[in-house]
Amino acid sequence: MNIAIVILNWNGKALLEQFLPSVIRFSTDAKVYVADNASTDNSIAFIKTNYPSVTIIKNTLNGGYAKGYNDALKHVKEPIYCLLNSDIEVTKNWLKPIEKQFTSEESTAIIQPKLLDYKKKSHFEYAGAAGGFVDAFGYPYCRGRIFNTIEADKNQYKSDTIFWASGACFFIRKSVFETLNGFDETYFAHFEEIDLCWRAFNLGYTTKYNQESLVYHVGGATLDATNPKKTYLNFRNSLFTVVKNAKTLILPLIFTRLVLDGIAAAAFLFQFKPKHVFAILKAHFSFYRALPRLLKQRKSTPQKSGYFNSKSIVWSYFIEKKHIFNQF
Repeated sequence: MNIAIVILNWNGKALLEQFLPSVIRFSTDAKVYVADNASTDNSIAFIKTNYPSVTIIKNTLNGGYAKGYNDALKHVKEPIYCLLNSDIEVTKNWLKPIEKQFTSEESTAIIQPKLLDYKKKSHFEYAGAAGGFVDAFGYPYCRGRIFNTIEADKNQYKSDTIFWASGACFFIRKSVFETLNGFDETYFAHFEEIDLCWRAFNLGYTTKYNQESLVYHVGGATLDATNPKKTYLNFRNSLFTVVKNAKTLILPLIFTRLVLDGIAAAAFLFQFKPKHVFAILKAHFSFYRALPRLLKQRKSTPQKSGYFNSKSIVWSYFIEKKHIFNQF
């Protein structure tokens, strides 16, 4: 077997009950693992009883997405990793296009399938859609999803090179993951896959979107979008990623992000969401404390130009009213 499907779990028995059956049914050519982040529910007992073919990897603590996968993948030998969220429903033959592409394209290091919304299967899903990019200030966006505008899937986005692949369903060569030393564990969760793809890009690797492989994602099953902790992690880790990886004058970029993130905080304030305002403030304070370490990391790693859309996605979306990817 060439592909290892690794599902990270933390107290997710209900999700495993709902979504693991499709993985088992449609992944007979792959080896399935569940990496458990020290769950306190009976997830492990459920798997052992109902799916004895699944290999269980027990992590000693809940280190989030980043450390959870870093620890678990040390025990996985297959040459291709599929990092799969526990709230993903896979489809028939979803693995064949991916394996074919890895076999025929030696320079392709990372692949994302088409991500559609499990709750509205005619539309793309928020966390990845048809592949991701970043703008001039490091803000991420996707083909099929710009901010909260989500497009219907009309096969308008073909298989192509993208900048980042969603961590919801993330295929990567084992050799590349090891070359990159895995995820940055200081992230805990959110943005770690964008950071990994950016570091891969800076080393000359290619990330692709494959429209022939289809999965459905619930999204927000672990940490809902209304949770201020998610706001905190997204804003902080976005800043981490830009400083480490962007080939640009970093101080003007940080200042611009300070202004733009301040505008985002003001928007939350007008929406009567003070917890999210404090989450953004907390994210910036955490970022400034980490800045010496981040600058040290920046000096020790290469940066490569050509990674972003030269425009601001914020300006294009809110001022120019361009709400879909094909308008850029």
